[in-house]
Amino acid sequence: MIEKRRIDFELWLIFGLSLGKSAIYSMLAFLSAVTAPKGLAGSSTTINESVDPRDWLDFSYQLFGQVFQLVPVALVLYFMGQGALSKVGIIREKLAKQLGAGLLFAAVIGIPGLGLYLVSRAAGYAVKVVPADVNAYWWTTPMLLLSAVTASVLEETIMIGYLFHRLRERGVSDTKIIWISALIRGSYHLYQGIGGFVGNIVMGAVFGYWYRKTGKLMPLLAAHFLLDAVIFVGYSWASTWLPLN
Repeated sequence: MIEKRRIDFELWLIFGLSLGKSAIYSMLAFLSAVTAPKGLAGSSTTINESVDPRDWLDFSYQLFGQVFQLVPVALVLYFMGQGALSKVGIIREKLAKQLGAGLLFAAVIGIPGLGLYLVSRAAGYAVKVVPADVNAYWWTTPMLLLSAVTASVLEETIMIGYLFHRLRERGVSDTKIIWISALIRGSYHLYQGIGGFVGNIVMGAVFGYWYRKTGKLMPLLAAHFLLDAVIFVGYSWASTWLPLN
């Protein structure tokens, strides 16, 4: 009983400091959008929005923002103790093969995901995504790529590696873990609209079933990084010739 209470407290702490908090704010943003005069279709969200018009201060805000997002990951690894990396599925053997699987995942999920966004946007079920200006500063593109790394490490380490490990200890079945993880993932993307919510649930389920089968996190880290890198950096370019808005 004490062990289960400790695990429950730890889960609430980790998610309260990271993706659980994001899910609450995302749901509030969704409610704000759907109740706005122009509705969901008339709302927008900006990718890595600038914080301050002064170059050096904006850089500082964004850099420290990335660093602080990784604090819950450090806390997770600390709580998991010795061998924490292997416990969450970060295994270095056959690394090239794992990265190749990540590239395949990115293509399989990314292409349908773009189609889902276009359909959702046309139907009025997705907010307008405003791309970052990659030409704003010399450091904008590197910062966007760092954001992709941060998001990948934060989400996959906690939502897959950590959650699987702890809920298995709690006696929860793998199937339930997969769908708990997928629903949480969808909830903190709800600010994007219905399309983002559904798309991320599907992505979470695919990632979860892969992890249950292989126990390897590296392909998921690679896939998530590639997806976000294309969205953060490539979206600005693609939006000039695709009907993304």
